[in-house]
Amino acid sequence: MNIEEFFQLSTGKWFSHRTSQHLAFNQSEHSKSDIIIEALPLDHPEVIKLCQSYNINPSSASCATKITWNGTMDKDQAKHTGSTVLVSVPDADNPAQGRLLREIVDANKTPVPGRYKFDSDGALILTTEDETIFSEERLWFASPNLRMRVNVLKSFDGFSITSFTSEIRMGGFPPAEKVSEAANSVSS
Repeated sequence: MNIEEFFQLSTGKWFSHRTSQHLAFNQSEHSKSDIIIEALPLDHPEVIKLCQSYNINPSSASCATKITWNGTMDKDQAKHTGSTVLVSVPDADNPAQGRLLREIVDANKTPVPGRYKFDSDGALILTTEDETIFSEERLWFASPNLRMRVNVLKSFDGFSITSFTSEIRMGGFPPAEKVSEAANSVSS
């Protein structure tokens, strides 16, 4: 699997359930969200703007997606909504890995691209590190309509969170041939 196939297989509407463990406080937290993932063309204004914010030529990008979420956390029942755009920029010498650009909401922060690669099981590994936080996330398809995520977030002041997320596709399926290919790669 490559990044373009992974993004394509991820398109659609998903129900997400996340369990997070705050290690320093020994506290668990649960959240539920509806997530919509849509492919964006590389000439979309949001894609071009994001590439420019990282000083990257938009022609270097291989695919882009927009993720929109609407959810609640069990603890406070407050609504959490938002969206972000992701753009992959493969390494010139190894297109199986590269940079992952993400919108930065905080105007005071300098954008730092994450890195992506695929492990031997076909899972997508995303890492992001800046001056305050290190994050590593592993995403994989258990089946074409069930996606899993495990994340470790560490701040450099000792604060750590781990989370497990299951996502069930609720609609907006990718083309049938892509689902079939994913089913074959998941079962082998």
